[in-house]
Amino acid sequence: MVSLIQTLAVAEYLNFRHAANALRVSQSSVSARIKALEEDLGIPLFERNTRGVRLTEAGRHFVERVAAGVDQLDYAVKTASLAASGDCGHLRIGLHGLIPGSFLDGLLTRYRAEHPAIAVEMVEGSARDAVKQLRAHRIDVAFLVGMFDLPDCHSRPIWTEPLVAALPSNHRLAEQSGVTWTNLAGETFLVRHGGTGPQVHDHIVLRLAGRWPPPAIQRFEVERGTLLSMIAQGFGITLLGAASGLFPTGGVVFLPIVDEPEPVVFSAVWLPQNRTASLRNLLALANKMGRSTQSN
Repeated sequence: MVSLIQTLAVAEYLNFRHAANALRVSQSSVSARIKALEEDLGIPLFERNTRGVRLTEAGRHFVERVAAGVDQLDYAVKTASLAASGDCGHLRIGLHGLIPGSFLDGLLTRYRAEHPAIAVEMVEGSARDAVKQLRAHRIDVAFLVGMFDLPDCHSRPIWTEPLVAALPSNHRLAEQSGVTWTNLAGETFLVRHGGTGPQVHDHIVLRLAGRWPPPAIQRFEVERGTLLSMIAQGFGITLLGAASGLFPTGGVVFLPIVDEPEPVVFSAVWLPQNRTASLRNLLALANKMGRSTQSN
């Protein structure tokens, strides 16, 4: 590599002494290295005379390609350094959904502002889907509802939201400031097969266990927006994190469940062997924002 750099310097200055001065090495060292390189290649790169040197035709072609290779190597070194510090690269995130104004929306907005050269990709799905994607190394981290204790994954609670009930705006309870589980016991619940649907289903069963008749739960293969439209049309009600109320849907009201003992926990889940700086930076920012939210 040193011989190539010195060759480029001589090709630029067309003078061994000037090239050596620019490189801060001795002229004899430059001459010796280039002579050894020419012998290894079996071709002369420079024509030498009393007035200086000039490139041979073979030398000109050689220098052009070496210069291009050095530029690519320099770029590779710089991008590798940026990737090591988390300032460039890719970050693939699994999530249930993204609501404007939510904690996760704020986190990703701030992260992208602080690390604009990171290409952020998002994959939406259920917790089960996200864990499968993590284990297959298709995503780097997942932000999911609930607490996780997986033997092959790290997880950490990041933020919480109160649980709310989404009801049609003409529902008998719509004018109340809040509802209880007793109020909801006779309702028909709508849940999705994907997204947070499995957790919502299990939570309803847990809270209404032992009641008769058992809770009526209907499951649909729809997106969140379609589910809320079905609620507005009177098909039933559902449960959501309070951030859903930040993105109002016509014909739907969001009421807190006043006897729900704990808020909904959202966790980050990732593989322990994933030590990329881009992921570390995201988790550090999530922790910082989470602490700030709790202190407020």
